[in-house]
Amino acid sequence: MPPTDRIRDHAGQGATTVAAHRTRRRLRADQARQLADLLRHQLLTDGFPDGTLPHESALATDYRASRNTVRQALDLLRAEGLVERLPGVGTVVVAQKYPHGLDHLMGLAETLREHGRVTNEVRTMGPAPAPTPVAERLHVPPGTDVLYIERLRRLNGLPLSLDLTYIPLDLGTALLAADLENTDVFRLLEAITGQRLGHAEITLEAVNADTHSAAVLEAPRGAAVLMLERLTHLADGRPVDLEFIRFRGDRITMSGLLHRSL
Repeated sequence: MPPTDRIRDHAGQGATTVAAHRTRRRLRADQARQLADLLRHQLLTDGFPDGTLPHESALATDYRASRNTVRQALDLLRAEGLVERLPGVGTVVVAQKYPHGLDHLMGLAETLREHGRVTNEVRTMGPAPAPTPVAERLHVPPGTDVLYIERLRRLNGLPLSLDLTYIPLDLGTALLAADLENTDVFRLLEAITGQRLGHAEITLEAVNADTHSAAVLEAPRGAAVLMLERLTHLADGRPVDLEFIRFRGDRITMSGLLHRSL
């Protein structure tokens, strides 16, 4: 074989080796992500009651994965702030996410009542002209004053969400003297109107925390937060509460029960 052909052949074998290595690395990363998803579910559902994960070798056996894959999966969970490696102890659970249901219309204190006490720090409250998108959704003329409320909500003292709320002023005026620090707005609205809340339209998405939100929530700047946009109606259909809620993504998990219908 001529020298130039041998060089080309050797180069081709090298390229094949590099491609195979990249494929193995990609497959291991895929497997690590899949394993992290399974372990995360167990972490969030008290699957490790004593707070300590099994040894890496046991996890490798249980999930039919290599030790390297297990280490990568644990690294992913460590980066999320869910676990930590302690010398002489192993991998332990260091953070808890609280469940927030999406199939019932409830205030935060009602939703998390089994997990502790929710308190509200009212940072801003008062009448403000309704921006056009807010006015349209609350069915009031653009520029009409609405009650604007900004609250930092804590669970057992830990910052959990930053809530921005708009309420029609004919209802919102009565809230100015209410105990917003210890009472959900939902309960107050039902007391003021004498009606039950009926339904809500929600949108949930992940957004990056801006400088203000990150500082208030004591989260890293640019960290992902769960943004829940919710427009709540009374039982008679009137829209009465438009909220933009930023949840710390490392402290809350959303869940619901869905039924298939075509």
